[in-house]
Amino acid sequence: MNVQFTQTVTGFLRTPVQHFIGGRWKSDANGATAQVLNPSDGSPLATVAMGGAAEIDEAVAAAGKAFPAWSALSPNERAARLHRFAEHLEKHSADLALLESLDVGKAITAAEGFDVPFGIECLRYFATLSTHAHYDVPLAIKNIEARTHRAPYGVCGFVFPWNFPFTLLLWGIAPALAAGNTVVVKPSEVTPLSSLFVGKLAAEAGLPDGVLNVVMGDGPKAGAALANHPKIKRMSFTGSPEVGKKIGEACGRNLVPCKLELGGKGAAVVFDDVDVDATAQKLAGAITLNTGQVCCTATRWFVHEKIYDRFVDKVMGTLKETKIGPGPDRDTQMGPVVSEAQRQRVLRYVENGVKQGAEVVLPGGTAAPRGCEHGFYVQPSLLAGSPENVCCREEIFGPSAFLVKFKDETAAVGLVNQLTYGLANSVWSADLKRASRVAEHMIAGNSWINAHNVFAYGLPYGGVNLSGFGGGVNSPETFQDYLRPQTIARPLA
Repeated sequence: MNVQFTQTVTGFLRTPVQHFIGGRWKSDANGATAQVLNPSDGSPLATVAMGGAAEIDEAVAAAGKAFPAWSALSPNERAARLHRFAEHLEKHSADLALLESLDVGKAITAAEGFDVPFGIECLRYFATLSTHAHYDVPLAIKNIEARTHRAPYGVCGFVFPWNFPFTLLLWGIAPALAAGNTVVVKPSEVTPLSSLFVGKLAAEAGLPDGVLNVVMGDGPKAGAALANHPKIKRMSFTGSPEVGKKIGEACGRNLVPCKLELGGKGAAVVFDDVDVDATAQKLAGAITLNTGQVCCTATRWFVHEKIYDRFVDKVMGTLKETKIGPGPDRDTQMGPVVSEAQRQRVLRYVENGVKQGAEVVLPGGTAAPRGCEHGFYVQPSLLAGSPENVCCREEIFGPSAFLVKFKDETAAVGLVNQLTYGLANSVWSADLKRASRVAEHMIAGNSWINAHNVFAYGLPYGGVNLSGFGGGVNSPETFQDYLRPQTIARPLA
């Protein structure tokens, strides 16, 4: 695998990467480190510090110290600093895209075309939104002069997963910072590099010391220490429902408001009046996007029986033609999964699905590109059969989908709603009235029509049921989540 490293990235990765706390690089108190691996070929990428409660405590203290001055800035003053931060991120967008591709294994064209620019746009969106927000709203109360005043909470904690490290980092911290909070971030220990690099760029862009802090470590030590910290005023977690429950329990004990963006098992309902070729191509792209490691993507395909065979033929052809290779190669359309553990998870699910009687439509496998035999590759797979199959009910988080035939609209909606997930589904039909009706009846935070994975700033995105609660991302409502309401009243008589 030939990768052209930029000078900035080479320098960043050359020495052990430390925690970013209070505007400075800090080594771990116990000197603990871990290697970060390149999913494309299994080689070491970098050595990073691995912290725990001591580093989290130091970071929370730094954020707490920075909070009074940061929150005292006017919205316009904070926005100006965040826009400068965004400009500096954009200046280093090529470095960020390379780090994201190397660290996650995703196609660099995807990192360049979506992850990095969309993340930077998030910072600008909330910075601008903060200058137009209403922080004081008068209340019409008899004989009382009253208003609701909205103010930042204080130190906010964030734990992010490994599938979209840069984008999810900005989705989380941008509204919190724009609202006047300070933040402590614990990125995934599997993919920490872009988050740590953002800390470096924050300092270079002049963001005040302590406003943004990044601590590396695993979930049981660093993540748990952050979620349980008594001085955190708001907590946000993105990841699995299993870990989300633990985060929620910790926050509940401390009475800290918590935002949970959890997993999903997205459904696509495909009616018989669609353009079969175009729809099959788009849904094939849904499971190859980021190698299927997307919580909201469509992995349950309910296809009308009249077009089922044609749909299967087309989607198989599309998947077989998908170019699989190392993330940094520009011809790559789908890279490896993020780790060997994730590869084994995907393979076990497919194996168990077959044992439970699933029909193998496309077998998948582990063939790797030449020269990348030690990478974490999984070929796309398709199974079909009973909706009770484990591969139709549980989140696999890989390039795999499960097909089920249906006859009518009522049956399709029933199939979609049989699971306790509720993140994102899509309906595909030329009949827009029917599509809208079905979209309303599917239980999820997001229902998309004739498309899947639809994101735009101003368009709310969040989950229900097993897929999370506590507010979504990317909209004005998200900004309001990071402002606490305070009633101020004066009797007039």
